[in-house]
Amino acid sequence: MRILLKFVIDCDPDAAWRALHSPRAVAELYGPVMDLAPLVPSGLPTAWTPGDDVPVQLSAFGSVPMGRQLIHVSERSVAEPGGRVRVFRDSGIPLTGPLASLDVWDHQMAVSPAPGQPGRTLWRDRLVIGGPTAPLLWPVLWGVWQWRAARVKALAPGWAHDPEPADA
Repeated sequence: MRILLKFVIDCDPDAAWRALHSPRAVAELYGPVMDLAPLVPSGLPTAWTPGDDVPVQLSAFGSVPMGRQLIHVSERSVAEPGGRVRVFRDSGIPLTGPLASLDVWDHQMAVSPAPGQPGRTLWRDRLVIGGPTAPLLWPVLWGVWQWRAARVKALAPGWAHDPEPADA
């Protein structure tokens, strides 16, 4: 089963690509409803890199355990006529909790220049799930992905902000 989203956000593709690699930016997408905490002593990486396998604990509203998830990161880039499309993929799997009944979890987010809109990004989001409970979980995840899209749109303008140097 699939959930597909496609929309334009108010930041350039480089800023969106950096945000996809930032565990902090990803956590902001789900906050304050969902919290993402590392299950390894070293904590979350500063930036996701291809090959990362990071187990995390998900909690709703900061205290209700929602299960553990393994985040497995890969990426690729494709040259298209309208510009480069960069794809960030989490092909990890839910380990415990309600989503653990899924045996397929493939989340891909693609960013590219928005056609005819300089400085803006075309964001494509695809979640593929499978398993015996996928038909039951799909409507819930569809709703979460709609909310998530609204968060991406709201947060994207801040992704382009370059902080002032410390000595300024």
